[in-house]
Amino acid sequence: MNPFLPFILFAFVASITPGPTNILVLTNSSRHGVLAVMPIVLGACAGAALIVLLVGMGLGDVLGRYRAVQTVMLWIGIAWLTYLAWQIFNSPATAIEPQGPALSARKTGPRLGMLGGASLQLVNPKTWMMALAVVSVFAGTDADRTARVIYLSLAFFLISIPCMSVWAWLGASAAKFCTSASSMQRFNQAMALLLLASTWLTLLV
Repeated sequence: MNPFLPFILFAFVASITPGPTNILVLTNSSRHGVLAVMPIVLGACAGAALIVLLVGMGLGDVLGRYRAVQTVMLWIGIAWLTYLAWQIFNSPATAIEPQGPALSARKTGPRLGMLGGASLQLVNPKTWMMALAVVSVFAGTDADRTARVIYLSLAFFLISIPCMSVWAWLGASAAKFCTSASSMQRFNQAMALLLLASTWLTLLV
């Protein structure tokens, strides 16, 4: 297990640090609650693990040879996440009452599911860069590479679930302070700007 300890630390840091998917999980949990956002969490974690698996099975080599493909994927992801940030920024705000009406209030706004969470990872530049780093650093080049890639993708899936669940809890907790439409509007706008910043900062990495 010793060779995997650095990977576990890497996976934890990559999953818990702010990124486009984490922020979207936080935003959705503030509107719909923790339980309702868990399919997004599971879908996003499965999507990230699948990308690690695909990159390790050869897609990473293809991306390494064709830099133009990487560039196209990067800009598609940035454009889509920028559009989502714009939607969140302009979404109608509804006050979330501490009791009773909270459930109905949280049904407002766009709602993602498990497939939506997985799709987010496909357009998330941070996820692709993370997968390329995982494979290049931890997969190795010996005969056990395939098995190691499978273990790495499974481990990343298991590690990322509690990390992303923390963001879901943070969103639901933040919503308790949004007891007016104006405060919810400011929260949405702040999350949209944070999503926009985390998306465009991938160009500097």
